[in-house]
Amino acid sequence: MERLIDPDTRGDPETPLRWTCKSTRTLAAQLTRQKHPISHMKVAQLLHMEGYSLQGNRKMEEGVDHPDRDAQFRHINAQVKRTLASGAPVISVDTKKKELVGNYANAGQQWLPEKKPVKVQGHDFPGPAVPRAYPYGIYDIDRNRGFVNVGTDHDTAAFAVASIRGWWRHEGRRLYPGVNATLITADAGGSNGSRLRLWKLELQILADETGLSITVCHFPPGTSKWNKIEHRLFSFISSNWRGEPLRDYETIVKLISRTATAKGLNVTCRLDRRKYPTGRKVTDQEMKSLNLERHKFHGDWNYTIRPRVKTY
Repeated sequence: MERLIDPDTRGDPETPLRWTCKSTRTLAAQLTRQKHPISHMKVAQLLHMEGYSLQGNRKMEEGVDHPDRDAQFRHINAQVKRTLASGAPVISVDTKKKELVGNYANAGQQWLPEKKPVKVQGHDFPGPAVPRAYPYGIYDIDRNRGFVNVGTDHDTAAFAVASIRGWWRHEGRRLYPGVNATLITADAGGSNGSRLRLWKLELQILADETGLSITVCHFPPGTSKWNKIEHRLFSFISSNWRGEPLRDYETIVKLISRTATAKGLNVTCRLDRRKYPTGRKVTDQEMKSLNLERHKFHGDWNYTIRPRVKTY
């Protein structure tokens, strides 16, 4: 059924979609023609089981979509398929919403003895002195594995690449021995934004260290919800710790590490107390030193960074 839902129909770069414009009757007819006789009611049940739902429009978009939006989705889809077919890893990356660390309310509900709710602070507008947690996630699309680096300082490009480096050292090189390339899908903004010079410089340093050719494909502005990490990892983390105050960093790490799903999601989490100062400026000379090749299609969104030194 999921193969019938064309990934290009509404711009989703990877199957399965989380919503579809095809009706249940259309899907039932197509399945029946493929010798899987089924009613449209049963198709609706299966869609619900797989996380789909009937949804109307929500007024959230500001401005208009980029004219190359769907073409970029198709480009990402082709890159993902090609990389997976070669046996190299494809990782979806992003920073989860920063969290207050302390006895503060956390969205959601949990089962507790009647009339014994967990008591938390009566307000959640703390000053800058209250610690924050910055969970940066790496989701391995092929193996359904998550790696989360919980930062305690700032969500910078250096922190983002340090998180990817941590994934490679702790999991990637073990799971993918002998590979010399990887593909990263990322949002267009944030600490891994397409315009950030520091993001590209730090990736170049990582490529030099590991010998990996690192290809990056950014989602067009305003389309971050299509990034796989959002609904394959972050949504389950939020569900797992719903209603649980995130009192300290150790609690956050434990709750993230215990996140699992019926489909086999496995999550590793570590705490990163290193400092990542803001305001780092990358010079023109440093940019010229990068071994960066922009793709013919939207080189601002799609590019490959290769090692500058090949003595590995």
